[in-house]
Amino acid sequence: MDIDKKLVKKIATLSRVKIEEKEVERFSKELSKIITWVEKLNEVDTKDITPIANPSDIKIPFREDEINDGKIEEKILKNAPEKKAGYFVVPKVVE
Repeated sequence: MDIDKKLVKKIATLSRVKIEEKEVERFSKELSKIITWVEKLNEVDTKDITPIANPSDIKIPFREDEINDGKIEEKILKNAPEKKAGYFVVPKVVE
């Protein structure tokens, strides 16, 4: 698949990347090469291959999801310039 200069400029605009006019041709060629390489992956026969989520046989131990405030409220609020009822007091930013 060929990536033309117009598409390179559109991709740059959408990704908010500023590229110089002299770089457009180079990016066009590089992106075309990348797309061609990715298209070659479609030629690989994978019908008898089992998909995997983890390439190693390591089993990750799960822990129970439990609420824990860390029991360090005093340490956290110690450096707060202003606090009230266990919370930080911050200036109002919305009128």
